Amino acid sequence: MRMTGRKIMSMDETSSVGGRPAADFRPLYSQVKDLLIDRIGSGSWKPGEMIPSEFQLAAEFGVSQGTVRKALVELEQQKLVVRRQGRGTYVAKHSSQQSLFHFFHIVDEHGNKELPTSVVLDSRMKRATKEEATLLRMQPRASVHAITRLRHLGGRPVILERITLPASSFRDLDVPTGREMTEELYVLYQRHHGVTIIRADERIAAVAADAEDARHLGVGLGTPILEVSRVAVDVQGNPVELRLSRLNTAHHRYFSRII
Repeated sequence: MRMTGRKIMSMDETSSVGGRPAADFRPLYSQVKDLLIDRIGSGSWKPGEMIPSEFQLAAEFGVSQGTVRKALVELEQQKLVVRRQGRGTYVAKHSSQQSLFHFFHIVDEHGNKELPTSVVLDSRMKRATKEEATLLRMQPRASVHAITRLRHLGGRPVILERITLPASSFRDLDVPTGREMTEELYVLYQRHHGVTIIRADERIAAVAADAEDARHLGVGLGTPILEVSRVAVDVQGNPVELRLSRLNTAHHRYFSRII
């Protein structure tokens, strides 16, 4: 684990820290948090790897252990690190179970969350549309991976997904078509491409099923279905996935708990 020796500057200091603006008026713990996120996002610390102790990080950044601890608590709340009593702090790893619990919001009519099965129907390269390029902050007509996936719940085809990924972030992407996927996409992103999804912004609309929706979801053309449009963001705040999900709500619902 490489130590950089960079110090956090107080509000009246003028030197920059890690390329950040010299006058940073945020709380010290927030500055420490961002530096830790930078290391996770850059791959300096790999998923599952133990990071330096609070004492080591405090010495490196020139802050108190309490400041480091507060930064780590926030990273733990964001599911970026896992703190194990007596063993240390580790970079969090996505698991299929964790990804589904955190990012999957579809339940049955009784409010139960089921584990979906997934089959990729198509995976190919294409040029980004104007909207895709804008949402992914890419150059116009940059190369993207276009994935079409069908997800089953309780044996029924329930969700048809169209997923767009920037080719620059997912080189040599390999998703098998025509057979059931054995791992969640967010696990695959992290494990094989070093991309960790930290959050997703979603918008919901009622739409009419088009011909492709009708064929794969087993509904009539024009049937009202739910459309969920998602932009997923990585550790460094970059949009790295667009996902358009069409949901047959005959037996399932979108569920979100607000706390």
